[in-house]
Amino acid sequence: MARRYDTNDATDRTTGLREAASAVRRGELVVLPTDTVYGIGADAFAAEAVGDLLEAKGRGRSMPSPVLIGSPNTLHGLVTDFSEQAWELVDAFWPGALTLVAKHQPSLQWDLGDTRGTVAVRMPLHPVAIELLTEVGPMAVSSANLTGHPAPEDCDAAQNMLGDSISVYLDGGPTPGNVPSSIVDVTGKVPVLLRAGALDADELRKVAPDLEVAS
Repeated sequence: MARRYDTNDATDRTTGLREAASAVRRGELVVLPTDTVYGIGADAFAAEAVGDLLEAKGRGRSMPSPVLIGSPNTLHGLVTDFSEQAWELVDAFWPGALTLVAKHQPSLQWDLGDTRGTVAVRMPLHPVAIELLTEVGPMAVSSANLTGHPAPEDCDAAQNMLGDSISVYLDGGPTPGNVPSSIVDVTGKVPVLLRAGALDADELRKVAPDLEVAS
């Protein structure tokens, strides 16, 4: 039976975050609020849990899960060949709605799906998400919806779709909106905007003037 906690209530928030952290460590799935939409999350280094995440969404390995982190410093252990311009994007837009696709450290023992040696990573601008990520470390997190359905802007919508496949729901109230994060590929010599979301090309070019837009 899934448990749900109101993170706008101080007592419920403390209990909910503790229970969510315990669930993640056990290899179970949790739903958490972010600054874009609600996400379904698992320990990024627990391959079976990540597989359960993809299965809960009805999603194949060809669409690997992004990773959320609680601090930019965590990047040092996750990515390689990270350019100065990529760090400038981090400094300007994290925490926030910018996902960066980077080459991951080849030594990492994780299986996020068919990533071809890359990881899509973001630090969300949401206190509940950051607190959980700080406690448990990097999490594989994807929007908390069934594939093909709208991404949920509140916990009810997520729970109606995912039900008891989730151990803990953290209800932070409605999210600010359902605009997704912008995705920028920083694996090459120049950054490439793969998906315009909360940040458009003009805003990103204030920091990365040579940003290209994928055709």
